[in-house]
Amino acid sequence: MNDTVMVGVDGSPPSIAAVDVAAEEARLRGAQLRIVHAFSRRADLDPMIHGVLAQAEQRARALAPDLEITRTVAPGETLTVLRSESRHAVLAVTGGRGRSGFGGLLLGSTVVQLAAHGHCPLMVVRGRPDPRGPVLLAVDGSPAGEAAAGFAFAEAELRGAPLTAMHVWNTRSEPTPYEGPADPLNIVVDLDRLRERHQRLLEETVAPLRHARPGVAVELRLERARVRHALLDASREAQLLVTGARGHGGFTGMLLGSVSQALLYHADCPVTVVRGTE
Repeated sequence: MNDTVMVGVDGSPPSIAAVDVAAEEARLRGAQLRIVHAFSRRADLDPMIHGVLAQAEQRARALAPDLEITRTVAPGETLTVLRSESRHAVLAVTGGRGRSGFGGLLLGSTVVQLAAHGHCPLMVVRGRPDPRGPVLLAVDGSPAGEAAAGFAFAEAELRGAPLTAMHVWNTRSEPTPYEGPADPLNIVVDLDRLRERHQRLLEETVAPLRHARPGVAVELRLERARVRHALLDASREAQLLVTGARGHGGFTGMLLGSVSQALLYHADCPVTVVRGTE
């Protein structure tokens, strides 16, 4: 596995806050930190290279004095540059929003596209400052969700934090939730059987990871609710929310699901999106 954590910096306060988080993530992993800036060919780079990027490096060194730090300044469109750099990273970190010169991270589609098409997990630093609480894992049973579960357990172990594995279900998300007559006005819903099935999905997702990382304290949480609203509420008490890129029921070709997008825009703590294998 690559031993680099990369962070996108454009000089905005959110991107500088992302440097702090990325430096800590690199320190925890014993990895190096790469500070990345994308620019247009007409840009005057001197203020960025000798000002903002130098200050970002100094800030990271103050937080983690033993950290190996490199800087990359590359011409091109932000998404293209960050996606290319993500090939050589174990984790990419960005701020919750950026300046127009950096693609307007969360002001447009850049972060969504990077989460969907990047080559490593993407951590978006957003929400309340200095969040505390467990690592919150959104369990959905999808291949991407399995990859997210592995990342969440590893992250909780690195941080020395407990983990809450949360699975939210409702009858609207069920492909075949009904038993009874075909008449839609006379539908019978077997809620007990559905609840048992979702409880089993939650337990089966977590079981092998619990065995592999016995030092992580795990709480299983099953809720019948609207998925995005329940996860957003839970993010208020978490230090990090980890989700897969796409859950069950997503449209073919849509590499980032609507729930993941909602979390990136509205969660009250940092969010990491993990893609499954293609």
